[in-house]
Amino acid sequence: MLFPVRIKTKNCFRLLIFPIMFAASLLFPPYAGGGEQLQGTQQFKDYWYRGKAEITRYELHQSRYGEMHKGDAVLIFVTEDFLVDKQVKHEFGDRANAVSVMKLNFTRKFNTGIYPYSVMTSVFTPVDTIKYPRTFKTTTTSQEWCGHTFGQLNLRNGKYNVEIRSYFQRESDQDYSIRAAMLEDEIWTLIRLKPDSLPVGMIDIVPGSQFVRFRHVPLKVEKAKASLKTVTDPSLSGNELSVYSIEYKNIERRMVIKFENSFPYRIVAWEETTPSGFAKNVKILTTKAVMTHSLYTDYWTKNKVKDISLREELGLR
Repeated sequence: MLFPVRIKTKNCFRLLIFPIMFAASLLFPPYAGGGEQLQGTQQFKDYWYRGKAEITRYELHQSRYGEMHKGDAVLIFVTEDFLVDKQVKHEFGDRANAVSVMKLNFTRKFNTGIYPYSVMTSVFTPVDTIKYPRTFKTTTTSQEWCGHTFGQLNLRNGKYNVEIRSYFQRESDQDYSIRAAMLEDEIWTLIRLKPDSLPVGMIDIVPGSQFVRFRHVPLKVEKAKASLKTVTDPSLSGNELSVYSIEYKNIERRMVIKFENSFPYRIVAWEETTPSGFAKNVKILTTKAVMTHSLYTDYWTKNKVKDISLREELGLR
């Protein structure tokens, strides 16, 4: 069993349950891949059901406006109970519709010249990826001095309902639905839950919501080629790594995520190659993030003045 407390490196529906699940299996076939349902093992339970979260800080080099900007990215993984009908965290009352999910809170903070960016995505993926093979919900917010935006996807009736609220005129307020294809945003949680289920070959996928936000493009299903390979890189980890890559067919975007290929499958680095800027001769740049610090703790109880030192242990100023 692995318990990395501190890690630092440099670098009313009961009768309908069966038919609903049967229909869901037809609408949402499981991803390619097999292997043991890791989520039911004692190893998984000992790590993810201890009432703590895994918080990892990454040194971020973010492309924006044709230049690279230094910043921080943080991935926070934690399990919690989620109400499938209301699509919110279960906090009290009836548990009939409560399902265990892996929640990811993914933040990026960086400055572009005088003004700062703060972006956050939340992903709610069911722990039981066999019974529930699609992420239930994602939300993304972006704040910078020009204005802020909000986007949300909810899985309902075999589709993702999309809600967009934006300061920008071209985007404004939008409500529409898209096919419930795989989400790039759920790759992060699938890596932690069942990495051997990651699909390879030609796939249908919805690009990452932070990419969509930065590029101001519509959120829709795209074609991409996905691959998975094994490498060693002592500069990132002493363990063998898996590298999952996505190359989009019709948009200029390549996503690469590197993670340890043994439990608990820590994500150690990622890269995103996309156009940066909005001029005619737009540059193609690569955003990079590398793990530097990690804590395994119940951070929601660490809210006293004395707890500020934990931010230093995470490499956050």
